[in-house]
Amino acid sequence: MNYKDILTKYRPEFEKTFIFLKNEMQKVRTGQASPVLVESVIVDYMGTKLSIKQLGSISCPEPRQIVIQPWDKSSIEPIERALSQANLGMSPVVDKDCIRLILPPLTEEYRKELQKVIAEKKEVTRQTIRKWRETAWNEIQEKFTAKEIREDDKFRGKDELQKMVDEYNTKIEEAVTAKIKEIMG
Repeated sequence: MNYKDILTKYRPEFEKTFIFLKNEMQKVRTGQASPVLVESVIVDYMGTKLSIKQLGSISCPEPRQIVIQPWDKSSIEPIERALSQANLGMSPVVDKDCIRLILPPLTEEYRKELQKVIAEKKEVTRQTIRKWRETAWNEIQEKFTAKEIREDDKFRGKDELQKMVDEYNTKIEEAVTAKIKEIMG
């Protein structure tokens, strides 16, 4: 095993970390409606815990409106209750056989709160990237100590690892900047 094998082994962990951040940021509300905002809300339906996306279709017919069309009309009340308890900053309104959520305009104060939430998610992601860097570097050093890789390969591995960390930190920064731009409208 050489240092390239070790880097190849850890690249998917860096990618998973980045994808997790992107998924978490999708859940942060902006001025734009998106099914992601409600699809993972858990509903207690007939003694079973199900996500809203398992109970009906979710659409956004207008930029600031989410419509949930339950497949079973008896699930309307439990879905409405779950949405009310989820503290999404919007109140569900039952309209015949569907539930509507209207996103209120974002206040300046709320936008700043969302920026703080995004900054926290970014920091957690960067910490995870650092943890994976440390794990990969330790493995490279162990292989060097065990004389499985040469000293110059150890340092090449360190440089390549740092390039990979820099690449993911750049991706993180770009994703966060785009999300903040979206929040600020």
